[in-house]
Amino acid sequence: MTPEEVFRKLVHGVADRDYAALPELYAERTDVRHPMSPYGAPPLLSRDALREHFGANAPRAEGDVEFRPTDIRVHDTTDPEVIVAEFTYTGSAVATGETFRVPCVFVMRVREGLIVESRDYVDHVAMARARGRLGELVAQLLEPANPPATS
Repeated sequence: MTPEEVFRKLVHGVADRDYAALPELYAERTDVRHPMSPYGAPPLLSRDALREHFGANAPRAEGDVEFRPTDIRVHDTTDPEVIVAEFTYTGSAVATGETFRVPCVFVMRVREGLIVESRDYVDHVAMARARGRLGELVAQLLEPANPPATS
């Protein structure tokens, strides 16, 4: 698969909640980062880490929102393994019907049909708002990063 084909399988797989298939789009050793994540997400450096990541997110995502990737624009680079993909997750909250748009940009390196590196820039605040979880995000952000040790 070309880098664009792999990217499209990924974003449509996320929207379809095909979490079991998604890790297979990645190389055994990979480097996936979410630089704009307010959650302080660590890098995902293996297919097993991605399997765990998608598995942990599956229950949280069920039933909150329905969405599809839209406005997809894929930009080739001078490196044939690397693409820059701009898109929007567009959808609605299941409970309220309220619509939302979450802008995203992925910079991906795909080698031999597998993602070996990705930087996923997602508007996490917009996604938390869409899922009705903005309060949870704010509470998490207010928690101390390193709580003081107790004696």
